[in-house]
Amino acid sequence: MLLQERYPDLKANQSFLRLQDSLEGTENRIAVERKRYNDAVQILNTYIRTFFGRLFALLAGITQADYYEIPEAEKAVPKVKF
Repeated sequence: MLLQERYPDLKANQSFLRLQDSLEGTENRIAVERKRYNDAVQILNTYIRTFFGRLFALLAGITQADYYEIPEAEKAVPKVKF
């Protein structure tokens, strides 16, 4: 005797997988842009530390920029309820 189990083909499963992919893509795009911003801040701060950079920064009124850091409260993974 052969026992075969058939599970129903759930259409919601495909939608859920697309939602997961979308959320993952959004998180990746945010991480990439945060890294780009922090890289630009590092370049600016390094340039301001040079002699000519400091001179131009004083003339233009530019000060050192702060890196983007995620507050501790926002580091928690959001809960998605279905």
